[in-house]
Amino acid sequence: MIELTFPEPSEPAEPAEPAGPNEPNEPALPLAGIRVVEFTHMVMGPSCGMILADLGAEVIKVEPLAGDNTRRLVGSGAGFFGMFNRNKQSLAVDVKDPRGREIVLKLVAQADVFSENFKTGTMDKLGLGRAALGQLNPRLIYVSHKGFLPGPYEHRTALDEVVQMMGGLAYMTGPEGQPLRAGSSVNDIMGGMFGAIGVLAALHQRDRAQGGSGKGQEVQSALFENNVLLVAQHMLQFAVTGKPAAPMPNRISAWGVYDVFTVKDGEQIFLAAVSDTQWAQLCEAFGFGDLKADARLATNNLRVAARDWLLPLLRQRLAPSSAAELSQRFEANGLPYAPITQPQALFDDPHLLASGGLAPLVIPADASGAGQAVNTQVPLLPLSLDGRRLPVRQGPPALGAQTQALLRALGYSPAEIETLLADAVVLGPLSAPVATPRPTPHAQHPYPYPYPDP
Repeated sequence: MIELTFPEPSEPAEPAEPAGPNEPNEPALPLAGIRVVEFTHMVMGPSCGMILADLGAEVIKVEPLAGDNTRRLVGSGAGFFGMFNRNKQSLAVDVKDPRGREIVLKLVAQADVFSENFKTGTMDKLGLGRAALGQLNPRLIYVSHKGFLPGPYEHRTALDEVVQMMGGLAYMTGPEGQPLRAGSSVNDIMGGMFGAIGVLAALHQRDRAQGGSGKGQEVQSALFENNVLLVAQHMLQFAVTGKPAAPMPNRISAWGVYDVFTVKDGEQIFLAAVSDTQWAQLCEAFGFGDLKADARLATNNLRVAARDWLLPLLRQRLAPSSAAELSQRFEANGLPYAPITQPQALFDDPHLLASGGLAPLVIPADASGAGQAVNTQVPLLPLSLDGRRLPVRQGPPALGAQTQALLRALGYSPAEIETLLADAVVLGPLSAPVATPRPTPHAQHPYPYPYPDP
């Protein structure tokens, strides 16, 4: 049994290094004063922590002495750590050493939220399960991110791609007979988002002025159930029509003009007219008087029925125009259109640049996979509060960057900190490696949900 000791109330502990001040005269962020301790890696759990951190919470990322494995990912995982760990602090500690676990328990005793996404049972083995931490801190909200919510599947190993396949999303994304995963970690990111939503609801239930419980609770979010929500519209389509939804490339569109067109010099552009008014505007803008007057195309539903001959005709008529010319004309007439853009082009997107949708970010050398720090930009959360975007107050932390500051805040003396460093119980910024060698390439998710023991 570890006996925990804390600073006396009359002698407040030295605060840890802040994630970064707000701009002068700006109001505090919504979750300022909320402390989150997270044991997470890869995407799902870190996404939850990123959202809470962006909203102003103090998020302390607890890592093993070797660091979160996500730091060393390459290929399609090379951007994970930099994207999902901004505005956080790093505590590098050996939690299997009783002194390391004591540090974590001291943090949790003062925390509002504990977040994890490890294999079921791992936290219990470390003495950090829901029951143990709930006894230590009855106000603690404990959020777990898993492959499945409790039920027949909960023992299965899950990945974003696994649940996309078994949950109908891959079937709906690819052509008939060619299931295809979505082009982003949609379930991981959304699963983390729903974890954060659950945390916000639990905080409100605990702290509301009238009827607040004053107690924490357990929150669970899962990949599979998230994926089911994504395809629920297709389930309800079947309930209404009695017909299975066709994969998106083969679907019966809800709109007559709603497709990708190949135009001059082989460029591609998405063009749409989803109402009768927009159809009339399109015909007028391009001089398609014959199509505007054609009774077979008078309504959207009629145009949907005529797609087999209407779309080839539109493709033929629009093919001589460049994508830029079509963009200008659609823009001028208020019609929906979109260039086919690769993700890296968004760094130069004029709307993001003008609206402040991208923020400067430094990825530390031990998380870049390049052996050196990377200066870049990162998208902010897609929301504003009272016209204000939620800022990046600091980049993703180097391994153990805040270890010593956090220990000081917990009341550890300089001599005690030196002993913990010397005994390899913790790792601080001075002892952290400057860079890490490139690892052997592996799949996007080298560790499946539920994740293996740390």
